[in-house]
Amino acid sequence: MIQIDNLNKKFGSITAVENVSFTVPEGKICVLLGPSGCGKTTTLKMINRLIPPTSGRVLIGGRDTAELDTVTLRRSIGYVIQQVGLFPNMTVEDNICVVPDLLGWDKVKSRKRAAELLEVVALEPSKFAKRYPCELSGGQQQRIGVARALAADPPVMLMDEPFGAIDPINRDAIQDEFMRIQRQVGKTVLFVSHDIDEAVKMADCVALFNAGQVEQFGTPDDLLARPVSDFVANFMGGDRIMKRLRLLQAADIACPTPPQELLQVVGDQPGAASWNAITVLPSDDLRQVLCQLLGQGREWAVCKDAHGQFIGYVHQRDILARLIDNTAAVA
Repeated sequence: MIQIDNLNKKFGSITAVENVSFTVPEGKICVLLGPSGCGKTTTLKMINRLIPPTSGRVLIGGRDTAELDTVTLRRSIGYVIQQVGLFPNMTVEDNICVVPDLLGWDKVKSRKRAAELLEVVALEPSKFAKRYPCELSGGQQQRIGVARALAADPPVMLMDEPFGAIDPINRDAIQDEFMRIQRQVGKTVLFVSHDIDEAVKMADCVALFNAGQVEQFGTPDDLLARPVSDFVANFMGGDRIMKRLRLLQAADIACPTPPQELLQVVGDQPGAASWNAITVLPSDDLRQVLCQLLGQGREWAVCKDAHGQFIGYVHQRDILARLIDNTAAVA
């Protein structure tokens, strides 16, 4: 658990962060969201004391970080930045092992750990361990950055717009990959972003900053459905209702029984491949599914898992019903 307690930072006469307090439960992702210059990155850097606080406390696992040796603190926290920051003269394997090596790990142990983490980030160790950063794509470098942050198995990870420099298609893919990794490793993550869709997709909780203060802290649904101020409502956007559909997945509304109008088409063969239908995954969010249906002029889709196992049917009217519910909640 990370507890931010009345944190303040001044640079001369300028107040960058003022009276910031919130708590991130263990194993959850908290996104620090807001416009440029609002204090979110400064807050992140005060957690590992890259920037010393003017006042206030940061507690990790109940321990005040001010009482810990700074070097020890930083080596116990994973850190990922937008530019990745891989050492160009070191192989992928050696980049991943930087912190374990500093901690005095046996070389065999640290290289074994590097191979394990390459598997975790879906990069084949035999193909990538001996490569140099210049031989990798931007997305691959970002995965190595995540692997390096995980190398010493830290309980906490700090991520400063780690996917901001990646093109939209690859950014979406690596976000999915990170979420897969997080389900596997369960770290407590603080994640700086200015991208609302990224926050809605990835966060368990969001701290929305405005002029150095936290304007609202809560779940993505809290900020979308129950904004506490005009700033929150405007920042989250006029399409807040549609954004809430991202919080639901196809599996949440998939019905194993076909709609009445489809019975003549599918008969007693649920999910049959003999009829022309859009296929969606259980994990696809409802906004994505609705866009596919509208884009192709369809009313329904069949939901199958990654192995082709039939899950159920997703009908446009069921998504629209959720949209109406969302409208009522936002209103």
